[in-house]
Amino acid sequence: MRRRQIRYAISIIALLAVSLVINFSRHTGSTSHIYNNGLYKYTVSRVVDGDTIELSNRERVRYIGIDVPEIRERNGSGWAYNPRPYGEEAKKFNEKLVEGKSVRLEFDVQIRDKYKRLLAYVYSGDKMANLEMVREGFAMVYTYPPNIKYAEKFLEAQKEARDNKRGLWIDLDSENGRISTSQAKENIGKIKIIEAEIIDTYLTEKLLILKFKDKFKVVIYKDNLTSFQKTMLRSPDSYLKGKTVRVYGVIKEYKGFSEMIIHDPSQLELF
Repeated sequence: MRRRQIRYAISIIALLAVSLVINFSRHTGSTSHIYNNGLYKYTVSRVVDGDTIELSNRERVRYIGIDVPEIRERNGSGWAYNPRPYGEEAKKFNEKLVEGKSVRLEFDVQIRDKYKRLLAYVYSGDKMANLEMVREGFAMVYTYPPNIKYAEKFLEAQKEARDNKRGLWIDLDSENGRISTSQAKENIGKIKIIEAEIIDTYLTEKLLILKFKDKFKVVIYKDNLTSFQKTMLRSPDSYLKGKTVRVYGVIKEYKGFSEMIIHDPSQLELF
């Protein structure tokens, strides 16, 4: 009788342990399939910026498929508040969409980024916050394979925002939004359009570099190259060298020179 009681007690303890693990996983996010369950909801405790939120369980979520103007920049080992045009507006719009609300998450192929943030499509009710940010002109399409499930929808939303001059497209498609390669360095961190001639190309296993005058360059990384025309990749020199292109995106600084990293063919228009 005593042995039976001991076995029964052990069974109860084991069941309790399993229950605790499951509940712990739900609150800490240690199992991605629970997060991907459309029936499971999370509360957004804080909006970090236009494309990043923090859940009540302290998990950070980065929106898939979009990029917004920054509100902070790297300062040594920390970050300094330095909002770019439309950065604060993007954050405020994101707050209206999800802050304090119950949301569900949908994943693509990759679950987390190198910063351990969850990568997700975030839904509040029947609206996808990622898509709404693009549609209202507070974000640009940011295609980053293999997470491309809704890439076409994002491009359609971006075209709608641009055609209707919403958000950042008001300035970007104006004279103020268009700059020359010589002005790139004074516009670091800003979203701009540059129209110029490609004077040289450089293709490696990891990236394609398009070189312009004033030492400005456009960079396309390997993961995104598959989205571009195969003829361009087979012989970038014969396809692009000497051609005038229009590119748009965030101007960045690398080793003292200005550059633009593009993620989608929509960011490069060939004349």
